[in-house]
Amino acid sequence: MRLNLALAQINTKLGDVQANLDKHLAYAKEARTQGANLLVFPELSLTGYVLQDLVPRVACQPNDDDPIFRPLLRASQDIDMVVGFVNEDTRHRFYIASAYLSRGQLVHIHHKVYLPTYGLFDEGRFFAWGDSVRAFDTRFGRVGILICEDFWHASPPYLLWLDGADLLLFTSASPGRGVTNAPQLESARWVEHINQAYASLFTTFVAHTNRVGFEDGLHFWGGATVFDPNGELVAQGPYAEEALTLAEVDLNQLHRTRARLPLLRDERTSLVMREMGRILNDGKPGGR
Repeated sequence: MRLNLALAQINTKLGDVQANLDKHLAYAKEARTQGANLLVFPELSLTGYVLQDLVPRVACQPNDDDPIFRPLLRASQDIDMVVGFVNEDTRHRFYIASAYLSRGQLVHIHHKVYLPTYGLFDEGRFFAWGDSVRAFDTRFGRVGILICEDFWHASPPYLLWLDGADLLLFTSASPGRGVTNAPQLESARWVEHINQAYASLFTTFVAHTNRVGFEDGLHFWGGATVFDPNGELVAQGPYAEEALTLAEVDLNQLHRTRARLPLLRDERTSLVMREMGRILNDGKPGGR
């Protein structure tokens, strides 16, 4: 089975949800024209990143009653989509979220689990923490979604792998940091490095979409990538410009790689559970 994957590294307008929606619909139309089955947008693609006090104003509900999601759900009749937005729950808590839409339906929502509140990041002041990491079924197989800081921690990709995800979709609004003699920024090099490592360690597909443009003094570098279960680079988008990156993913590669390298078969989950319990109960440094 083959999946035609499209990664949309777009420049969003801070707080202008309607303008960002229009761009989503235009990219969905273009991706369909190019034969894509699944289109992935970056973190907070409908709102912009440095929202701060704008958070309550731009929050959406991913259902057909919401004026922003209604046209997105209709567009998903023709192409599956992952979109980034601010989700408000029934208790009026706000989350950085990604929604998977397919055939006019909401399939899954992921709330960002790890909120960086250090250095130039201040997410913990404005957003609530997500509290689950779960894979879900799609017409292309079992998928998992993580948002930016989530995949800087080893446990969320590991949990998705154990939960059956064969395609990991990573979205981010990653600012550029660390100028070197290399062709990419240091932050880009590190993200690409860990994404390739996850693909290799978990013998799975890893697709990453990062936004581009400037916002409140931050520069977002783009550079979408797709890695296969061998850790080989399948596709890569340009740096520092809007682009739609297409990748044909051969899902049969999962069989070929895992027959040769049965890491999933040999994973000792009961040992992990036992040792995690020991670490938590003993109160060792680093255990929480």
